[in-house]
Amino acid sequence: MKDTILNPNTKTYIYLLIFYIVILSAGFSIKDPYILTIFVFAGLNALSALGLSLLMGLAGQISLGHNGFYGLGAYLSAILSVYYKVPVLLSIVIAVTFTSLFAILLAIPALRLKGHYLAVATLGFGEIIYLLLNEWGPGGPSGFGDIPRLYLGAIELSSPLHFHLFVWTLFAVAFFFSLNLANSTYGKVLRALHASETALRTLGINIVSLKVKIFILSAFLTALSGAIYAHFVTFVSPATFSVFYSVLLLMMVMLGGIHSLWGAPIGALFITFLPETLRPFKEYDILIYGLILTLGLIFFRKGIIHLLEVGAKRWLPFLK
Repeated sequence: MKDTILNPNTKTYIYLLIFYIVILSAGFSIKDPYILTIFVFAGLNALSALGLSLLMGLAGQISLGHNGFYGLGAYLSAILSVYYKVPVLLSIVIAVTFTSLFAILLAIPALRLKGHYLAVATLGFGEIIYLLLNEWGPGGPSGFGDIPRLYLGAIELSSPLHFHLFVWTLFAVAFFFSLNLANSTYGKVLRALHASETALRTLGINIVSLKVKIFILSAFLTALSGAIYAHFVTFVSPATFSVFYSVLLLMMVMLGGIHSLWGAPIGALFITFLPETLRPFKEYDILIYGLILTLGLIFFRKGIIHLLEVGAKRWLPFLK
């Protein structure tokens, strides 16, 4: 009798289901609100990193300005709900929609650039948004608070567990959509764009339109993460949305595995929890943190996800 061989796409969806069950189980089993809060931040980072992974890993377009989209999503939603009394869900929708439309204004000129030039252009955008929030944002450098909590119908997400379940469910939906996108004809064209832009151009494909669309999707996911962040923390300040956040996202995607969408959640969990695990080392924690990231980039170029895939093939033979 022949062995049953699962379709590669089916295996990916099984991995997603297992991952989702493990994450939700962790939320119910962990009683410490602080640890659950870290899980929420990891979920938000995973959502942002997923957007960057689609842009970089799938389409091959680098961005160091995603802190700008994260900040716009957070500030716009917070301002609408605090100063204009817009319902939280509606304020999130408006903020994410506006940020996505704003991304078009950046994408059309910037995505005509390549490589380091594109990185510098997006870096400049992120820095401009940071400076605007710092100078003109409510509360200036100090930021502002009293941002209302998120409601789902009549249910208020008032605890870290509620946000944990909501954020990771939202991520699972976004990840499922991203998997389908990557496996679609459009996803294959994006991979071709990553491999050779010149080859696609000779086929008559509109390169600029292709880049702009994936850039908008990437900005959408990051802005959504920022908007939810504002209503989870109930306080925002410009310091959270500096260029350091863009670098952090880049590290998540690269350490997790830039050539796989799975690199986003794996890298986000690793980078978010790493500082917490190094706290016992006190004044040496920053040194060890930098050393781990440096060695990881040098010796694990295929990312953490590659190690997990090797382990899964060994210990989960039914997924071969």
